[in-house]
Amino acid sequence: MSAIVPDLEAASAEEVLAYAVEAFHPRLTMACSFQKEESVLVHMLSAIEPSARVFMIDTGVLFPETLASWKRFEERFGLKIEVVDACSPDEPWTAERCCGAAKVDALERALVGVDAWITGIRREQASTRSGTAKLERDSRRGIWKFSPLADWTERDLWGYIRQHDLPYNQLHDRGYGSIGCAPCTAPGEGREGRWVGQAKTECGIHL
Repeated sequence: MSAIVPDLEAASAEEVLAYAVEAFHPRLTMACSFQKEESVLVHMLSAIEPSARVFMIDTGVLFPETLASWKRFEERFGLKIEVVDACSPDEPWTAERCCGAAKVDALERALVGVDAWITGIRREQASTRSGTAKLERDSRRGIWKFSPLADWTERDLWGYIRQHDLPYNQLHDRGYGSIGCAPCTAPGEGREGRWVGQAKTECGIHL
């Protein structure tokens, strides 16, 4: 990547991904949680670069529907999704400990050796994500972070999924706007079903 950071805010999702591949592949990876955003991104990325790396974090408490989506994604998009096994907390289970040990630590391992990563976060998902840029420096890890769908809406996502007849997590059809681990996720609009009743809005991956 050149010393001059490009302004990608007016670029389409496909253009952002194409730039990410051109600038960083093969030292580029994409996080996949098998939500509607990843249905779109994996479809786009696999078309641009079939050998692009995609990883998932297996916390051991994912929904069966999420695990089923994993297989459907691999079959449809013709790729092998890397599995990062999450370390299990040694102490009694809590959401905070699980997110720290299971997700954040696993992410750090997944990003070893890469110069950039791709996420599916969008500005309209939560106030904590409203300032998301399509390309920004992940100062915590010293690498670049792409969010090609930052300016996409729910309508944009479902329009694309239906247009291309893409596989998606069936929990979305049962009222789950956002999908994480089974113990901490309930049906709800947007991210309101995550960590219900707890003073928590993010697992820590994007903080």
